Amino acid sequence: MLRHLPGLLLLLWQLLLLPPPAVPGPLDRPGFLRLGTRGPGGSPGRRPAPAAPTGTPYSGAGQHGGARGAGVCKSMPLDLVFIIDSSRSVRPLEFTKVKTFVSRVIDTLDIGPADTRVAVVNYASTVKIEFHLQTHLDKQSLKQAVARITPLSTGTMSGLAIQTAMDEAFTVEAGARGPASNIPKVAIIVTDGRPQDQVNEVAARAQASGIELYAVGVDRADMESLRMMASEPLDEHVFYVETYGVIEKLSSRFQETFCALDPCALGTHQCQHVCVSDGEGKHHCECSQGYSLNADKKTCSVINKCALNTHGCEHICVNDRTGSYHCECYEGYTLNEDRKTCSAQDQCALGTHDCQHICVNDRAGSHHCECYEGYTLNEDKKTCSVRNQCALDSHGCQHICVNDGAASYHCDCYTGYTLNEDKKTCSAIAEARRLTSTEDACACGATLAFQDKVSSYLQRLNTKLDDILEKLQANEYGQIHR
Repeated sequence: MLRHLPGLLLLLWQLLLLPPPAVPGPLDRPGFLRLGTRGPGGSPGRRPAPAAPTGTPYSGAGQHGGARGAGVCKSMPLDLVFIIDSSRSVRPLEFTKVKTFVSRVIDTLDIGPADTRVAVVNYASTVKIEFHLQTHLDKQSLKQAVARITPLSTGTMSGLAIQTAMDEAFTVEAGARGPASNIPKVAIIVTDGRPQDQVNEVAARAQASGIELYAVGVDRADMESLRMMASEPLDEHVFYVETYGVIEKLSSRFQETFCALDPCALGTHQCQHVCVSDGEGKHHCECSQGYSLNADKKTCSVINKCALNTHGCEHICVNDRTGSYHCECYEGYTLNEDRKTCSAQDQCALGTHDCQHICVNDRAGSHHCECYEGYTLNEDKKTCSVRNQCALDSHGCQHICVNDGAASYHCDCYTGYTLNEDKKTCSAIAEARRLTSTEDACACGATLAFQDKVSSYLQRLNTKLDDILEKLQANEYGQIHR
């Protein structure tokens, strides 16, 4: 009857809604430390945990020193394995309470691939891994998996359960992060009895491998065995509750244990702009873009007014060394009298276009170059090369200019004309064409016929010359004899 007195008193307290009386429990006996309190160090709560920079400082209004809820602390990433006793001594309703406790602890954690991963090892006389660390990486599916766990019944092989967790649950293949990740490995074992196998050696090996062990005892749990299984310091790693009916309340204790205090969230950082949490209760201040941190490491001063986006420049803001700035415009624009806005300018009219031939003004202050007829625009989009010199009207051909490509040409003459030696001017060849036989010039007959005709013309010409000569002589003779 005396053994059940603490539980009866707690039940009466719940019914009467009165503060619980101070009931002596197993931990108040001589030789036992008061357990379940969180000290200044030795738990995952004092290990560095990366925290994302806060965009704006938290005020911390309404938060009490003991309140470490959402917004004040962020759970650090863990590889967490629950080792739960489901032997026959744990009644079905009590086992449901254990699952509720596990779910409430999960509720206080940030669950995800880069945050906390959770596995559950169920044990009695045998051991069963209900799911591995990599199986459920979101809170909802994780809690649903916990709700589906069923008891295994007989036996309490706690040592075997710890060994199985060490060998199979805390492996990289099962989803545990490797040593380089610096993610703490934590196991919480919940039991209400005395282990039926050796736990001290296997617990020592687990701790030596880097696993931090928390032991939660319920009702008839053997306190000495809990102390053998738990990591040092014991007053931070051993918890005890009188009944399964109040085990759920331990979830808040573990929330504190796994909570990384965020000084930025508490609103006590005094950073003028941005507070960045460094873990272990430490932080540093940073400044918004365009500002620099002052010597007090808290306040900020402007270093680049252009970066503040309050300069009012329409196009370009140029930061000056003195902490001031001035505005400039894009190419093709000019700065207006207000020294902030810009207007498009006609570069072709200004003569600043660099076009070799023609500048064409486009809208919005831009331009492009073009070439005269007979020229083509080069790759630099400014200079031009001859494409057809005949089209330039500077070829010098008297009659016809023939383009040969590659910027070359030659002159030709109209029909009835022949090209002179200067290769540009032409002379008529009508008489020669009249004398030329229409017969095949390559045949001997044609050649002879041509020669005969020439001879005939020469003879006629000589006859005419002889007649003219005789007339001249006669005329001269008559003048002499008058």
